[in-house]
Amino acid sequence: MNPNEICQTIRAAERKAAALILEAHDVLAERKSGARDVVTEYDRRVQELLTRELRAAVPEAHFFCEELNEQERLDAEALFIIDPIDGTMNFVRGFQHSCISVAYAERGRVLAGAICNPYLGEMFHAVRGGGAFLNGRPIRVSDEPLSGSVVCFGSAPYRPDLSARSFSLARLLFDNSLDVRREGAAALDLCSVAAGRAGLYFELDLSLWDYAAGALLVEEAGGVCRTAEGGALPFSAAKCSIVAASKGALESYLRLTGAEA
Repeated sequence: MNPNEICQTIRAAERKAAALILEAHDVLAERKSGARDVVTEYDRRVQELLTRELRAAVPEAHFFCEELNEQERLDAEALFIIDPIDGTMNFVRGFQHSCISVAYAERGRVLAGAICNPYLGEMFHAVRGGGAFLNGRPIRVSDEPLSGSVVCFGSAPYRPDLSARSFSLARLLFDNSLDVRREGAAALDLCSVAAGRAGLYFELDLSLWDYAAGALLVEEAGGVCRTAEGGALPFSAAKCSIVAASKGALESYLRLTGAEA
């Protein structure tokens, strides 16, 4: 299968998973690393559905997933990177702002990805070199400067040692933009940048499954993704920071923070 066909398969699997999320009731959360890091039976059920559907379509594929300790080699010839429910705390609390995120990579290079917001019926997708889309329509990052943009951010809740830096950066960007948003789903924040709803998004501690599909969407929509320090975004099992923005907003961020391009 080529990346376009694989992307279609991902979207079909995500639509099935979305129906499962919308049917959820009496959601019970279990702690993972702490009170802010939770998992539910629906995370596991969605991941199992996705891996089953994708494995049937691409039998040779490996998987790097958030749940069930299914984290195979990142340099595989064919690899799916899955966050079954990004925004689990939102899901548990009934905020209805969560999504399903799946990326496909070959030998460490992301070639396709899709992010589904079940609550709004929004399906974002991208294939490398083919642009970014929302429900089949092309999307682009905003042309507005940072001063004319809304900024999204994540507070890295699992890393309280980063709280002071996160909120200091949020205040700096608040003072130099229209406003800030903290909505609790990294993949959807990346979609907001790709669709031009937000001019910039940052978070200081994310896993690959949080940003693999979303970063591709931003880049295919004409934006840029970097670490908070201005470096290249890694393809790694280690956590990292991220800034996603239009080129103009990123330049303003780098100037304001003193980060290197």
